Amino acid sequence: MGVDFRDTLRALLDNGGMPVEEAVGCEPDAVSQASGKEYMSKARLDIFFEKKGRGGKKATIIAGFPDGMDDDDIAALASGLKQKLGAGGSARGGEILIQGDRRADLKKALEELGWKVRVC
Repeated sequence: MGVDFRDTLRALLDNGGMPVEEAVGCEPDAVSQASGKEYMSKARLDIFFEKKGRGGKKATIIAGFPDGMDDDDIAALASGLKQKLGAGGSARGGEILIQGDRRADLKKALEELGWKVRVC
């Protein structure tokens, strides 16, 4: 099993190899207190339907997450959406994939959470 780049970066941060405060240019508390609400005001998510390259299976993709939002936050959002819709899916590469054509359901669910959404 290969080494994940996130584990390598996390080890550098934990060992003091990368000074986060100086690189970001703010207080350490401000970095740790970033909430999802701040992301929502700056971003508009795109929801689109795709079936090419998936063996004929249909999938709804959510993309357009802000750069500051990490993969753990996206995975947590994906988990909540999958539970709410009773659908399968995954979160990878800064996108959320939900199985089936669930554009209308996802638009409603994300707007209830406070996100700005555009269905493509």
